[in-house]
Amino acid sequence: MSGASLDLTTAQDASSRLGISRASLYAYVSRGLIRSFSSPHDPRQRLYAVEDVETLVERRSRYRRPAAAAATALDWGLPVLETSITRIKDGRLFYREHDAIALACTATFEETARLLIGGLDEEPFRHPSRGPGPLPSPALGPHAFVTQAIRLLSASVARETRAAEVAAILRLVAAAGSGGDPATEAIHRHLASSWNAPRAADAIRRSLVLCADHELSSSAFAVRVTASTGATLRNAVIAGLVALSGPYHGGMIDRVRAYLDAPGTRPPLGFKHRLYPDGDPRAKALLENVPLLASDVATLQAMESASGKPSIDTALVMVERAYGLPVGVAFALFAIGRTAGWIAHAIEQRGQATLIRPRARYVLTEASSR
Repeated sequence: MSGASLDLTTAQDASSRLGISRASLYAYVSRGLIRSFSSPHDPRQRLYAVEDVETLVERRSRYRRPAAAAATALDWGLPVLETSITRIKDGRLFYREHDAIALACTATFEETARLLIGGLDEEPFRHPSRGPGPLPSPALGPHAFVTQAIRLLSASVARETRAAEVAAILRLVAAAGSGGDPATEAIHRHLASSWNAPRAADAIRRSLVLCADHELSSSAFAVRVTASTGATLRNAVIAGLVALSGPYHGGMIDRVRAYLDAPGTRPPLGFKHRLYPDGDPRAKALLENVPLLASDVATLQAMESASGKPSIDTALVMVERAYGLPVGVAFALFAIGRTAGWIAHAIEQRGQATLIRPRARYVLTEASSR
């Protein structure tokens, strides 16, 4: 990354702001906490990103004020849980240290799920799961999809091995959107066939891989809270589905679609992401080689110059539109793909054998004082 578009400062100023020595400053740079660039005026001098310095100043301030740190931790604040599943760093997304964008070039959804979860026998994925029984028509859109997926996941089942249970959950969630049992067929091919869009098979595969996990999202946190109580994997996934259906999470997809249908309106948040200041790499990877509608190309160009690059929500809707997929497929792809990450989070959390139970800070309001 070039420092041309960043505010930069000297080593003396950066050290002074942080209240540290030059040696500590260099240590922060080596750990990737502060970006460093050559000075355009003197190649022997290094300059430091002001944004990174200020972020560390704020972080140190929070640590000195535990109550303030706790109050902001749940709103894009300090990390609150340890995980070995997914890492977002320097604008890049990694699944267990594998670059997710590189994985999306060739990996199947099932391979990605096994990577995220770890330690799964591949054999159950080669055999059909126990049938879910009669399936209704495909359910698309947040409410319909989540309702149908919950119904399928709630059916009682006999005891299964961990790998067989995972394979069954992935297939059941896929069946909610396809209206059919994938059996042993790769889920991306099954979905493309069910939606009568064989040309979209590779874009569907990449969508599922790129949506598989995204660190501690709202739905992943809901899954981990549920799993920490000892709930089953299926019930933990149900918690994730319910959280995803909200208008500020997966429901954002419907708002993006409405905007693309009428681009003169105010754009939703689907055109920027707090974790990717230089643009969501998942969106870029997903939209490569997709035959976008001319109107969507124009919207992308206009929005990129005005308010930032598209997030994965926007890319999913554009894929839906490009291949003439049924309206609502974008949400189904998000939910089916994210199921892999939810299962991984649930299993990791249950392995920690710790109940997630934060405390609340009571504040007196007019209503409570009556």
